[in-house]
Amino acid sequence: MASLKTRSAAVAAAVCILSGWLTCLPVFAGQQAVKIVVLGDSLTAGYGLPITDAFPAKLERALKDRDQSAIITNAGVSGDTAAMGLARMGQSITQDTDAVIIELGANDMLKGFEPNVTRAALDAILRDLEERRIAILLCGVRTEPNFGNEYKRAFAAMFSNLAKEHNVLFYPAFDEAFVDDATLKLADGLHPTTAGVEAVVAHMLPTVEALLDRARQRHH
Repeated sequence: MASLKTRSAAVAAAVCILSGWLTCLPVFAGQQAVKIVVLGDSLTAGYGLPITDAFPAKLERALKDRDQSAIITNAGVSGDTAAMGLARMGQSITQDTDAVIIELGANDMLKGFEPNVTRAALDAILRDLEERRIAILLCGVRTEPNFGNEYKRAFAAMFSNLAKEHNVLFYPAFDEAFVDDATLKLADGLHPTTAGVEAVVAHMLPTVEALLDRARQRHH
C-alpha cells in the first residue's frame, strides 16, 4: 500500500498537470525561478501599451517558451533619468532579487545631460548591485537626440566602458531592434509598439539567458 507521502506527491503532480500551472514544473525539475527586476524608464515600463505587452511581461513569456523559469518585475518608470533610477533602488530592488536588467539613460540623452552625469548615477547603481551579489545586465540606448553624432558616440562609449569596468553583461542598445523602423514605433517616434517590444525580446534573449546562468551560479 502506497505511503501517505507517496500519495501526496502523486496528487501534487496530478494537480500540476491538470491545472496547467507552469510554475509547478521548475519545482519538480529542480530549477528554481530566477527573480529579475527590470530597472528602467518608459522604454521598459510599456508606455502606450497594455502592461501585458510591456518588455518585462513579454520577456518572461519568451523565457518560459524556452523552458527557462524566471519571474520578472517591471520597475520601469516613465520619465526616469539614471539618477532617478538610483534614488528609488531601495524601493525597486527587493532583497530577494537575483538579477537586474538596467535600462536607463534615454531621458538623460533627450535632456542633453553630460555623459559623465549619467555615468556617475549608473556607476552607483552597479556598485550597489555588486555589493548585494546580484547579477547584472546593463543596456545602452540609441535614442536620437538633436545634439550631434559626437554626443551620441560619447554616450555609447560611456555605456560600454562601464560594462567593461564592472565586468557585467552588456547589450549595446536596448532600442536597436526598433529605432530605425517606423512600423515598430508608436506615433511619437520614440517608443516601441507591441511588435517593437517583441523584436527587442527576440534580439536580447541570448544575453538574458546568459544573465540567468550568472544568477544561478551565484547561488551555488
